[in-house]
Amino acid sequence: MLHRLRGMMTALFTPVARALLRIGVTPDAVTIAGTVAVVVIALWTLPTGHLLLGALLLGGCVLTDSLDGVMARLAGRAGPWGAFLDSTLDRFADAAIFAGLVLYFVRRGDDELTVVLALACLVLGGVVPYARARAEGLGMTASGGIAERADRLVVVLVATAAVGAGAPPVVLTVALALLAVASAVTVVQRMTMVHRQSHHRQDLP
Repeated sequence: MLHRLRGMMTALFTPVARALLRIGVTPDAVTIAGTVAVVVIALWTLPTGHLLLGALLLGGCVLTDSLDGVMARLAGRAGPWGAFLDSTLDRFADAAIFAGLVLYFVRRGDDELTVVLALACLVLGGVVPYARARAEGLGMTASGGIAERADRLVVVLVATAAVGAGAPPVVLTVALALLAVASAVTVVQRMTMVHRQSHHRQDLP
């Protein structure tokens, strides 16, 4: 479903990307602006309890996340630098979302479990992509798993919007628990992939 939606958004953003390129906006500028927007929105709306507004605005940012890539391809600038910048800044964006939720529950002062779960998601959200990057740095692959970035963002933003719309906070607690477990499983899956590949290399003559 997410891959199909990404394809639809790419087709939708192509005219926007062409227009931005015509007026001199670069893909890197869009990447940086998008990250700044996510960080500001997450750390402004979520800690202050504006969960529904925050989730909707952040969801819009997530949907436009592929705009810089579309621009880079149209401009013939797609390459290692753009991929590196996008991946690095994604870590800031993801961290801001979960940090915003941590601050929200800390300010509530009555839900230590959810604070711990949000912190776990914050930490594991950095470990999952690190495992892939480290594997690729060693000449191996470690992609996939049950909780890739898009899946994690959809789950946390839907749960946040639901609580902001009036659902009990336990909805977000359950969502964060599932994300923490799924992220941990994904790390193990990627470690297993690398373990197999490293042993295969050792067995080669």
